[in-house]
Amino acid sequence: MIGNIKKMKAELASPVNYHLPIGDELVSMNALIGQNIHLAYSGEINCIACGRETKKSFGQGYCYPCFRDLAECDMCIMKPETCHYAAGTCRQPQWGEQHCMQTHYVYLANSSGIKVGITRGTQIPTRWIDQGATQALPVFKVATRLQSGLLEVELKKHVSDRTDWRKMLKGNSDSIDLPEVRDRIVSESAARIEALVQQFGEQAIEFLPEAELVEIHYPVDDYPEKVKALNFDKQENIEGVLKGIKGQYLILDSGVLNIRKFSGYKISLSVA
Repeated sequence: MIGNIKKMKAELASPVNYHLPIGDELVSMNALIGQNIHLAYSGEINCIACGRETKKSFGQGYCYPCFRDLAECDMCIMKPETCHYAAGTCRQPQWGEQHCMQTHYVYLANSSGIKVGITRGTQIPTRWIDQGATQALPVFKVATRLQSGLLEVELKKHVSDRTDWRKMLKGNSDSIDLPEVRDRIVSESAARIEALVQQFGEQAIEFLPEAELVEIHYPVDDYPEKVKALNFDKQENIEGVLKGIKGQYLILDSGVLNIRKFSGYKISLSVA
């Protein structure tokens, strides 16, 4: 089987059910756990946005013109508190309306430890799974991406907004009382949160004290003691026994492969 790959599609189940898009096919990756798989890079990369062939991938799958011009590649995607849609300077206002001027959630998760993050409502629970979180808890529901970013800026004064991917791939973090953490950091941030509510209105920012904790289990037989990153830019052929899948990583006995990093790469997959 050969084709351009994209990030794995994940379905919340126990454990998470993964499918890898290869060209027009969807390959069940859970079914391959325990088997020796061979992934071969053809040397061809196609932009995941426009499809043109590119010698180098930018921003996990884009050609340079798309990376430069598309709103989904703007820096405000990485720093939502800098969203400039209201200023009228969004690269693609229609895209901004569909993706940024929509319901977002501010959440706490346990991936390599406690973290705060944001996501569109339509990306729950996909965002949590992609980060390798084993627990997740929505904290605020807001009207726009900008508002979620401003809340995240405040809450990350008290907890991290980062995932240590190496630690995440070595095993599951100890269980955390996320409701207790939520109550503590919301209390510590009360003045700034109230200021944001006054700025945007009570209808725009909703605290979710009754939100349910989500627990996520991954299809992993064995975690590596030492994490070795595999890279198609350095080796065309990657082979090994598939030990499990967590986040967007294939865990092989030869190393770990971040599938999302190589979106747009033309890969062949075979099972020994």
